[in-house]
Amino acid sequence: MSDSDFSMPVRVYIEDTDAGGIVYYVNYLKYMERARTELMRSLGYDKPAFMEEDKLMVVHSANINYRRPALLDDSLTATAVVSKLARSYLVFQQKIWRDRELLCEGEIKVACVHSDGMKPAPLPQSVRESVAAVMDDQQ
Repeated sequence: MSDSDFSMPVRVYIEDTDAGGIVYYVNYLKYMERARTELMRSLGYDKPAFMEEDKLMVVHSANINYRRPALLDDSLTATAVVSKLARSYLVFQQKIWRDRELLCEGEIKVACVHSDGMKPAPLPQSVRESVAAVMDDQQ
């Protein structure tokens, strides 16, 4: 985990696990969603900010690799880094850690679309500028 990665704590609750106390695979995606949302919020963009422009951010694709299971009551860290900034989408590299142990990693492509018709839309210029600044800081 890099010092420049956006990170947030996640606690594993019983609702996140199966009968054996292991985190159900789809819940890693929920943890990643929270980290992406909080990263964007830290830049001043929450979901309602996009709605004001009649735009939405939607997951286009996700490539996930599961390495080790998280367990009931684990204290995890979810990270998010923007690895690509394009005209109408962002690509995030995300990881779920337990201490220094990598449990899950993924590449998530999030597209900007018009709320009416769900056609691709350009990212707002202010978002592009804020994300570009964060990407510069990561290097």
